[in-house]
Amino acid sequence: MTEFSRRRVIVSAAMATTLAAGRARAAEDALARVKKSGELKVGTETQFAPFDFLENGKAVGLNYDVFAEIGKEMGVKINWVALPWESVLPGLDAGKFDMVAGPATITKARSERYRFSPPVAEATVALMKRASDKSLTKPADIAGKAVGSGKATAQLAQLQKYGATLSPPPTVREYVDFSQAYADLAAGRIVAVANSLPNIADAAAKQKDVFAVVLPPFGEKSYFGYIGRKDPEYAALMDAFDAAFLKVKADGRLAKLQQKWFGQSFDTPDKAPTPAV
Repeated sequence: MTEFSRRRVIVSAAMATTLAAGRARAAEDALARVKKSGELKVGTETQFAPFDFLENGKAVGLNYDVFAEIGKEMGVKINWVALPWESVLPGLDAGKFDMVAGPATITKARSERYRFSPPVAEATVALMKRASDKSLTKPADIAGKAVGSGKATAQLAQLQKYGATLSPPPTVREYVDFSQAYADLAAGRIVAVANSLPNIADAAAKQKDVFAVVLPPFGEKSYFGYIGRKDPEYAALMDAFDAAFLKVKADGRLAKLQQKWFGQSFDTPDKAPTPAV
């Protein structure tokens, strides 16, 4: 080996060591920052009952209760940032907050880009119709009719995929938030709304004379999770969040909160599964 080659090997090894050390330090950056500030900044929307919604002007729902418990375990305050759903994930990408509550359906595409927490609830997609509508007895009955779902959601993507299998396919309308879709459904402007089963079960239970759930669900078995970044500097933060989440789950607090907001608890895995959608 020439002197030049030896020097190049030494320099390369030194650079690799420096990079490895830098990554190790960076992996602690987000958690260290959160601990130092005493707050975890969380982005969400407030139109996704019973996870996130406004009640008498106050933001309430499963997310707020779950994050309150996680905040206690991590020793930090939760600082909420509310945005329309289509702006939430770009906000995370831009570093406007540390995590997204949402929650979001764990999908293949999202899992490639983001890190998901352990599932917080089931997210399988189903349809909700008007209670008075006798023409919809199964999902395939939406063929050729106008249906809706939330813009930039996994529920919309599954509805579009399912609708393409029907003849004639339904006309799919996109809504900024699900409350607008529900309003159009109640007014008869669409015949059904596609959303995750826990969400529409909650909406139908609260307005039994207005809405009803169409069973069985048409979507693939799926789950909701909270979202963080995959960047190395966020790894320690997400590890700490997951540990706190699993503690809240293990001691029964999560099940109690699911029962409070859904009227039932869910059997969910302890880590984000390989998604089917």
